[in-house]
Amino acid sequence: MLAEQSRLLAEELGKLKGSVMKVGQLLALYGEHFLLPPEVVSALRTLQDDSTPVEWPPLLSVLERELEADRLAELEIDPSPLAAASLGQVHRARRRRDGRELCIKIQYPGVAESIDSDLNAVGTLLLFSRLLPTGFNLGEMMAEIRNMLHREVDYTVELETMQGFHQLLKKDRRFRIPQVFPEYSTRCVLTSSYEPGFTVESQEVQNLSQERRNRLSAAALELFLREFFRWNLMQTDPHFGNYRIRLGAGEAGQDQLVLLDFGAVRQFPLAFLGAYHDLVRGAFWKDRLRLCKAAVDLQFMPADAPPEVLDRFAALCFQIVEPFAEPDPNGPATPFINANGEYRWGASDLPQRVALASSKASLSFSFRVPPKEFVFLHRKLGGVFVFLAKLHAELNARPLLLRYLGKSSGQR
Repeated sequence: MLAEQSRLLAEELGKLKGSVMKVGQLLALYGEHFLLPPEVVSALRTLQDDSTPVEWPPLLSVLERELEADRLAELEIDPSPLAAASLGQVHRARRRRDGRELCIKIQYPGVAESIDSDLNAVGTLLLFSRLLPTGFNLGEMMAEIRNMLHREVDYTVELETMQGFHQLLKKDRRFRIPQVFPEYSTRCVLTSSYEPGFTVESQEVQNLSQERRNRLSAAALELFLREFFRWNLMQTDPHFGNYRIRLGAGEAGQDQLVLLDFGAVRQFPLAFLGAYHDLVRGAFWKDRLRLCKAAVDLQFMPADAPPEVLDRFAALCFQIVEPFAEPDPNGPATPFINANGEYRWGASDLPQRVALASSKASLSFSFRVPPKEFVFLHRKLGGVFVFLAKLHAELNARPLLLRYLGKSSGQR
């Protein structure tokens, strides 16, 4: 009965656009960590960010309202969308005076104004559906989703974020950030350069040599490590549609990762980030004391948790950093390590093993609901693993992580 109710809820949300559908997607993300029943999470995961496109006239009205008439007249816009999502859709355009190819993201009419009422409606629906477990803090979760959506519908924030990432990566030719055009952008319209490329799942990318796929994989992994350890700016939506791969477009014919969407970029509280850095260091160096102290600081468990619970948590974290372990030429044969001692990301079943271990660990009364920041970090980390697995990377990632951890467990 619960599974059927959840399916009906997801079906109704899927018929709608705007923040209602987005709330359903975020509920699936939150629910996995905030103890929603698995039947509810499974049904909500069926909601995709690909929507039926909105017809052109309402979007043209948005452009006419947001852009000055002479600016709009400079553009020749294709009314057929390149992509349609829950909050807006993207159209290809050409600047008449020089033929410059552009992309214009246009927000659906009324989306920003309806966020609060949409959230209230979904919250009421969830309460009446009786799908939520006793004690579930719906208000806290909805407040976080509300803040996220209000940031995401303000395209001026995304424009500034794109400019910031461009500055951070301008000397690294492995990456390409679209150029933004403020003169054609507003709170509801975002215009950037058109950046063609292939998806990671395309046959063109899948047919690349192992060496080229490894280089792309190393670039994606290092980008995540920079975001996490250096910049405290993380694009937390790892959807494959947010990336393109340009083949042989960089210097000396180097392949490039094109980063397209910056609406879900987050900063984390410094106290959370520092404790999580320590958590990673403790896991990497097999330092149980440091690891468990970080877990307490992150409120994953109480300081007086029994030793067997701490042991179980430490074992889980040691397992998670498996791709960064030092190659052991005398170790047992495993299908996850090739003859050169490199981790075979596409062959690994690590996500399934971690999920099973996490499920067993969560049965302990000593484990607590993780801080909300963990949800977005976990989402991105999982997305990076899947990205490398899709590229069938064979990569020794340990040296990449060592650059950010130091040479001993005592270093910060």
